Amino acid sequence: MNSRIPPTRRRTLAALAAFTLAVALPAAAQKKYDPGVTDTEIKLGMPMPLSGPVSGYSVVGKVAQAYFKKLSEAGGIGGRKVSLLIYDDQYSPPKTVEVVRRMVEEDQVLAIFGNLGTAPNTAIQRYMNTKKVPQLFIQSGAAQFDDAAKSPWTVPFLGSYQGEGRAFARHILANRPDAKVAVLMQNDDLGREVLKGLQQGLAGQAKAKVVAQATFEVTDPTVDSQVVQLKNSGADVLVMAATARTAAQAIRKTADLGWQPDRYLNFAAASVKMAFEPAGAEKSKGVISLAVYKEPMSQRWGRDPEVLAYLDLLKTHAPEVDASNGSGVSGYLVAALMAHVLQAAGDDLSRDNVRRVASNLKDVRLPMLLPGVLMANSASDLHAYASMQPVRFNGVELDPLGPVLQMK
Repeated sequence: MNSRIPPTRRRTLAALAAFTLAVALPAAAQKKYDPGVTDTEIKLGMPMPLSGPVSGYSVVGKVAQAYFKKLSEAGGIGGRKVSLLIYDDQYSPPKTVEVVRRMVEEDQVLAIFGNLGTAPNTAIQRYMNTKKVPQLFIQSGAAQFDDAAKSPWTVPFLGSYQGEGRAFARHILANRPDAKVAVLMQNDDLGREVLKGLQQGLAGQAKAKVVAQATFEVTDPTVDSQVVQLKNSGADVLVMAATARTAAQAIRKTADLGWQPDRYLNFAAASVKMAFEPAGAEKSKGVISLAVYKEPMSQRWGRDPEVLAYLDLLKTHAPEVDASNGSGVSGYLVAALMAHVLQAAGDDLSRDNVRRVASNLKDVRLPMLLPGVLMANSASDLHAYASMQPVRFNGVELDPLGPVLQMK
């Protein structure tokens, strides 16, 4: 058959074949994989409190797993399915160390991401950076995770806790300039840094000041005595830095005491399903917080295409998840952001490249984010959330309260 092709045509075809091979070989050579990656799979890990005092947040992992299952069914990322391994760490730092070592050394994951809490992530931060395994989009806003020089493999997901405290201070000064502020704070970096930001924001003011503080442990059965102590201080503003379970207790106890301060609650705890409804919708009415995502059962977003897509995901891939629990949206967002990073990394799925992409987000808009809320970070500020929306609970849902705040 080839003998019928003119010599000049044969030479042209040979040259074309040689050129095609020369292009194809470097393209193939550009693929760069580290443990956890093959041509057909990307393996990730996520420690999650499936049991223990904050097990309500396990919906974060369940929704993230559902997200990647659906994505993989649709072809995955670059033809690779994404396998997400979730092990129970009980929100206990020693347990987190145990399950993360298993993920890294036995399961050989590319990265871990999305796991909860300051203390659990602190327990593994040095290990992850020594091993040079990405510890990405962790659900904490503590300042210690924002250190590109000392811990370049660690990237926080939440906005800065100190930034939240400063935002609360600005609102307090605008509405109650002579405020006497009481602070109920978890005895860890969450509580300490919200307090620090609050004090920074109130500094230099003639009248407004923090007049009382009370701490608690995440395992404490109640915070009733702390709330009584803070009420007796005469404070007319209460700032709470807690998880949702404790926030619900504090809101309920405050109301039961007949104490009516202006109340502020940190973002991570401000869940309608996990904090406001357990405390009592009427007792929670008026609580001010910050928000980043659309509440899936809110009438405001009832016909929103992104919300409808989220609800469809739960229906088809996570039917056990209560759609009214907005904390599941955090799992959706952290998975979507991780998928964005993996997509942007292309065929260079080395741990170092994945880390670099995750540390240089440029105004990323993800489905389910509130209007105006974006993801952006850099070595100078690794926190993924670049902006947040002030909100007030109206007894049913969260109402926007003024413009979106820039958190950088």
